[in-house]
Amino acid sequence: MLNNANKKYDVVIFGATGFTGKLVVEYFLSQYAAGSNVSWAMAGRNLKKLAEVRDELNAPADTPLIEANGNDVDSIAKLVKQTAVVLTTVGPYQIYGENLVRTCASSGTGYVDLCGEPTWMHDMIGKYQTQAENSGAKIIFSCGFDSIPFDLGVYHLQQTAIAETGSPIEYVKGRVRKMQGKFSGGTAASLKATMKAAFSDPNVMKVLKNPYSLALATDGVEQPNGDKPYFDDALGSWVAPFIMAAINTRNIHRSNMLLGHQYGQDFKYDEMLLTGPGASGEATANAVANDKSLGGDDGPKPGEGPTKEERDNGFYALMFVGEDKKGKTRISSVSGKLDPGYGSTSKMIAESALCLVENYETIAGGFYTPAPALGNKLIKRLTDNAGLTFKIEA
Repeated sequence: MLNNANKKYDVVIFGATGFTGKLVVEYFLSQYAAGSNVSWAMAGRNLKKLAEVRDELNAPADTPLIEANGNDVDSIAKLVKQTAVVLTTVGPYQIYGENLVRTCASSGTGYVDLCGEPTWMHDMIGKYQTQAENSGAKIIFSCGFDSIPFDLGVYHLQQTAIAETGSPIEYVKGRVRKMQGKFSGGTAASLKATMKAAFSDPNVMKVLKNPYSLALATDGVEQPNGDKPYFDDALGSWVAPFIMAAINTRNIHRSNMLLGHQYGQDFKYDEMLLTGPGASGEATANAVANDKSLGGDDGPKPGEGPTKEERDNGFYALMFVGEDKKGKTRISSVSGKLDPGYGSTSKMIAESALCLVENYETIAGGFYTPAPALGNKLIKRLTDNAGLTFKIEA
């Protein structure tokens, strides 16, 4: 047992019968099987399906199974009571997630998810931050491809710049160098749910348009838009809008706020996809900018995902670049094995949950992003166990 809170389990994997949840279970089986000091359980709406997944994945017959439904407050309370940290893959979170967040916040229980829904996150912080502070609950959003590699990539660059120059980098460009993999059906469903809410509620649209919405600020320095292709002379490449920038940028501004504005009060950040130089780079950038397939009817559905071969052949490489106070261009990079939306994400959220369990008593109660909550400790776990590489290139 890692936790010292007299809980039965260190981690309960809620949503274990879903596509991503099953990958998380597979990872726990490979890394933290019987004999390890980690205690964990599988949870979901249907005990029969949980047992089928347990057997399908060749998990031990005595693997604990917990029946719980996000819409059933009593079952959620029973789940939360048993564990130090809940790891949930059950989204869209704005539809299925509030009961779990509220229960964790009121009971002092840890929570990690894969949420990329900024309006819902904004609402949950507003509703339950005080409860989490009072109970000591640590709620960490966005512990998958959105937004761990980006959040920790900026954190890594800024910590290095501050240590060597005494000052942060004022403007960091987050750039996707290359990526092979598919976005999840859950990501597509979350996008659709968010846009549906935005077009029916002006307050949701207002939150979506505010780059500081998760930093609980209504104004700040004007941020780069990152919404149109252009040729970046400094990088020698065309760049295109990156669909996950909408959540990643907001999480990174929240990280800056939670870190006491270590990145500076006037910090700027944008996030785009590198498409290469010349006419081909321009054509690719325009094609990316006009691609609306993720939010369309032909996009991936919840529960759908790539084959094992596709997951194993996936990868991603990110860079974070900015000029320090002395005029030196500094670059950090984050790369990952496996496809980002499934293979790598399942490892990232698993290691986030366990990192939280191990460091629970050192963190104040409240709502967090990964960097201010877990920082270098999570970077080490991801490097040691999850196939991520963090480098300072310049």
